[in-house]
Amino acid sequence: MTLNRRVLNRTTLDRQLLLSRSGMTAAQAIERLVAIQGQDVNPPYFGLWSRLTAFTQDDLITLLHGKQVVRGSLLRGTQHLALADDYLWLRPLVQPSISRQRQAAFGRDTRDVDLDELAELAHGHLRGRTLSRSKLRDLLAVRWPDVAPMALGWSAQALLPIVHTPPSGIWNKGGGTPFTLAEEWLGRPLQTAPPVERMVTRYLAGFGPASVMDVQAWSGLTRLRPVIEAMGLREYRDEQGKVLYDLPDAPLADGDEPAPVRFLPYFDNLCVAYADRTRLMTDEQRKVISVGATVYPTFLVDGMVAGMWDLQDGGLVMRPFAPLPAGVVAELEEEGARLLAFAGFPGGPIKIAE
Repeated sequence: MTLNRRVLNRTTLDRQLLLSRSGMTAAQAIERLVAIQGQDVNPPYFGLWSRLTAFTQDDLITLLHGKQVVRGSLLRGTQHLALADDYLWLRPLVQPSISRQRQAAFGRDTRDVDLDELAELAHGHLRGRTLSRSKLRDLLAVRWPDVAPMALGWSAQALLPIVHTPPSGIWNKGGGTPFTLAEEWLGRPLQTAPPVERMVTRYLAGFGPASVMDVQAWSGLTRLRPVIEAMGLREYRDEQGKVLYDLPDAPLADGDEPAPVRFLPYFDNLCVAYADRTRLMTDEQRKVISVGATVYPTFLVDGMVAGMWDLQDGGLVMRPFAPLPAGVVAELEEEGARLLAFAGFPGGPIKIAE
């Protein structure tokens, strides 16, 4: 069965809770998304607000303080928020990707460092206490004074299951990044040898149908084709003939279903979850919103990326990629007013930039 781009788009939005806002709790939504991209503090809050009917900042803050959600390095070696139960199996599963990212970034700087010794020493420094990245870096520099300090701090974060405990990840909070051993914070050990099929199943539930390359782009893992092909998944094809996999009982959305405008934050899951993102944007648009390691905030019109947005001086600025009909502008302004109220700027100005 061939799936056209419209069906793929609507199915993706439905599973991402963007076709209509969900009554799920914040914890349930995070579970659906597997892990929420969280390099910056506030974007996860905007991402959940766009997906849920009754989300407030306190909902996520309570989960972080209550240790039900943790913040740390996960998919593609980048910062994510995940349920504590999921972190315990997901972190060891993606460790090869995190190690590869560390080697690419700091391998040259740490070529004379015994990484096992570094991990053991960092673990000892963190045992029973929380340290900032800079403090841990300085302690490690005593042993390796000639190594770039940044390489030491980031290597420790990559080699050990470390979580960044509150106030890290709390709405509008900045400051240094705290390092805490995940097993101490959660009071439970990480799982050993978790099955990669669990990750694939969870991904497809929230992002499918998808290709092998899509799963690998999202997770940072490689050589998943034999695993995925052996899982007994349902197979479709896209309009280019590429095989897309899905859970056997996962429904497809109606391609004619209307899609409301939505605002997506920096690094939103939806915009980084596929090798082929044409179900959401053109290749030309991808080059504009994905620049280096940054994925800029976007807004969706009829389910597709239609422009970028930003909060400036207590107001909302939108930069559409093409002129928008008056009805769409009115819908964006209405949703934008709700966005500003959520951000703490009720009644702030809304501007459509040329």
